[in-house]
Amino acid sequence: MNVLLHTCCAPCTTHCAEVLRKLGHAPVLFFSNANIAPQEEYLKRLDEVIRLAKMIDIDLHVDATDHACWLDLVAKGFEKQPERGLRCQRCFEYSLKRTYDHMLKLGFDAFTTTLTVSPHKNSEQISKIGKGISAATWLDINFKKQDGFKHSLQLSKEYNLYRQSWCGCEFSQR
Repeated sequence: MNVLLHTCCAPCTTHCAEVLRKLGHAPVLFFSNANIAPQEEYLKRLDEVIRLAKMIDIDLHVDATDHACWLDLVAKGFEKQPERGLRCQRCFEYSLKRTYDHMLKLGFDAFTTTLTVSPHKNSEQISKIGKGISAATWLDINFKKQDGFKHSLQLSKEYNLYRQSWCGCEFSQR
């Protein structure tokens, strides 16, 4: 099955792409992260995803990004929400909807996200959002199971990847 994998960053992608391949899927990466600020951080994460894609021989599509639009559509009025709050849910929905739309454009069979590998993200919440967008094409995988996050840390060290210390938006940076 051709799967479009929403990719938040290179470290999280390592394990997720490997799992999808082991399950017999043909994943393609989709870097869609209008939430990431400042621009230097966005570019640093994108560069790492490009580098990883070359190392593991996987196709990569990069979404057009518009942080100002993301601020207006997702974060406005939710700036003071805590991590894992409503702002994050809105952000997940924004990115997953863009992934779904790109999946349709490419004619792929399914879409999923690397976000579920993080112990800092609520996989059940992300799954609910994905199913709400398209239950028929959402590939429901909790990548943190079976020590997925730990494995992503190991692979990140092997590939010498930059690991960020926050989700990406200016409201999550502590």
